[in-house]
Amino acid sequence: MKMSTGIFWALIFILIGLCLIIKIVFNVEFSIFRILFAFFFIYLGIKLFVGRDFNMFHDNKDEGSVIFSQKTISEVVDGKEYNVIFGGGKIDLSHFTVPEGQEVHIKLNTIFGGTQLYINPEIPIQIESQTVFGGTKMPNGNSAAFGSLRYENDSVKVSKPRFYIDSNTVFGGLQIKQGKF
Repeated sequence: MKMSTGIFWALIFILIGLCLIIKIVFNVEFSIFRILFAFFFIYLGIKLFVGRDFNMFHDNKDEGSVIFSQKTISEVVDGKEYNVIFGGGKIDLSHFTVPEGQEVHIKLNTIFGGTQLYINPEIPIQIESQTVFGGTKMPNGNSAAFGSLRYENDSVKVSKPRFYIDSNTVFGGLQIKQGKF
């Protein structure tokens, strides 16, 4: 608990210091307390978007989430949700295989962060992506800053998709590449 309280107060003091520097050096007039109030609402919005399990100030024991840090994830579990929030995540699925006759569905959320996803081109894969004020780039070069994208690799032409990814990107970036990490 001491760690979470320390991080919270450190972020508050850093934010106040940055606001004071901008106010004094650049002679920009704004209310520091209004900015802190705005960040509080951003925190609440993220908490509502991600769900009840979101806690900004804790040691993240969930292997599927990257919060205020950087992490590489190399295995995924069917039906699981993976989150990159205020951090950087690399998801290496270049060696990932789906057993014959099975399907794997995952959800990938990127919020105020950056995610690089490496996929195995030999697995039939379908990606549905929704992007809001961010950037999503598919392996075929298609990209979106706002809206939806759909991608199917060449292996889908041979057999039906066995690996489904549903991605949401909000104020962040998602780049999907085929091949090795």
